[in-house]
Amino acid sequence: MGKNLTSRSEDYSKWYNELVVKADLAENSAVRGCMVIKPYGYAIWEKMQAELDRMFKETGHQNAYFPLFVPKSLFEAEEKNAEGFAKECAVVTHYRLQNDPDNPGKLRVDPEAKLEEELVVRPTSEAIIWNTYKGWIQSYRDLPLLINQWANVVRWEMRTRLFLRTAEFLWQEGHTAHATRDEAIAEAEQMNDVYAEFAQNFMAIPVVKGLKTESERFAGADETYCIEALMQDGKALQAGTSHFLGQNFAKAFDVKFTSNEGKQEYVWATSWGVSTRLMGALIMTHSDDKGLVLPPNLAPNQVVIVPIFKTEEQFDEITNVVNGLIKSLRSKGVTVKYDKRDTLRPGAKFAQHELQGVPLRIAIGARDLENGTVELARRDTLSKETTAIAGIEDKVVGLLEEIQSSLYNRALEYKDTHTTKVDTFEEFKDVLETKGGFISAHWDGTIETEDKIKEITKATIRCVPLDADNEEGICVFSGNKSSKRVLFAKAY
Repeated sequence: MGKNLTSRSEDYSKWYNELVVKADLAENSAVRGCMVIKPYGYAIWEKMQAELDRMFKETGHQNAYFPLFVPKSLFEAEEKNAEGFAKECAVVTHYRLQNDPDNPGKLRVDPEAKLEEELVVRPTSEAIIWNTYKGWIQSYRDLPLLINQWANVVRWEMRTRLFLRTAEFLWQEGHTAHATRDEAIAEAEQMNDVYAEFAQNFMAIPVVKGLKTESERFAGADETYCIEALMQDGKALQAGTSHFLGQNFAKAFDVKFTSNEGKQEYVWATSWGVSTRLMGALIMTHSDDKGLVLPPNLAPNQVVIVPIFKTEEQFDEITNVVNGLIKSLRSKGVTVKYDKRDTLRPGAKFAQHELQGVPLRIAIGARDLENGTVELARRDTLSKETTAIAGIEDKVVGLLEEIQSSLYNRALEYKDTHTTKVDTFEEFKDVLETKGGFISAHWDGTIETEDKIKEITKATIRCVPLDADNEEGICVFSGNKSSKRVLFAKAY
């Protein structure tokens, strides 16, 4: 665990992969493209889950659970959605294995056990959920229907990377039904705002809220809202999406309601989701060559206390003081771990907690007891100070708040200094290759231009920022008229 990481400047991709494994977050599994999320990585995901779940419930949503399998005929009902995900679908065709007569001790698919209808392993749940909603919605009194589920999905990715892109991943997906178009749009916007607030307040990641272009939209959506973040290597990462689905799924699954006026109308829909990809965003926004750097609001252990002793008597005296300290820190809502393992020396413990991104480390030895002091070390700045034990609880709370805001401000400064306005395609290519980050440029609104820029530069339109001002200009590629700037970047 104490081995040095490849530096970010040397090989960012290798640094990321090593960090995920060495910090005990996740590892590759025996199933190609699938990962095992280890306890420390899962503890961070649980913190994310808990905060998001609270925010969803505060906005009136309830959790439910829907099946992993989707009958193929249901999956095909909304054509754009089916076409959009078809190439990534895993499909169940048989329901039984049998002994292989040609290979003793081996199994084969029982040819007699073919399913009457093949089942798609969900890449997303709109189809099964909207088929269910047909039975739940009859009248305007049944609306709005605000449901979320925490689940796993499968998208058969060819090129995978831990957390960022795996064949199976964990996520939440919200699916809501509304009586009016305006209400559904307001819901999609609200959930995008929830994601942005979570990213900024808990992950300490500044994001750009925007709309996806037609070619980047979710398959089956009329509009896709998104939050885009910028990683330390200058690449963008889509951190969350919220879709206004119009009446597409209601019409595909014949979900109607009787309005207040007694008319039969199709409902209006949204869906929205974030996934374990947020773990990748968290790692790549804040971490350094020594390992993880975690914002205190999501750290499983905000403080770790390491005793330094030579005798059992010293250890007992230190532990006695530490137990009181833990109690008073916990009473202030601070999560604390007392690392009293006798299998590692203090230096090895320091290295491990540094690698795993614990925001604050307290070291306390026999001499500290005599002096009434401790050594306090910050993970974000790697600075240390000797401070009095008396009143340390308030100091710790203040420092955790300071670390949280400092990480956000550092990431914000990076995003701001790596967002560049350009007016020519030469400038565009130069900034992309030499500086990276978001490129703010005029675009003529056509898919042809968008595709051509992607083909030449590998940069995509990340979003049309929601706060973009109307600004007459000339498209950097085609020279045609443009009414506002969009953000381009290379992306994960």
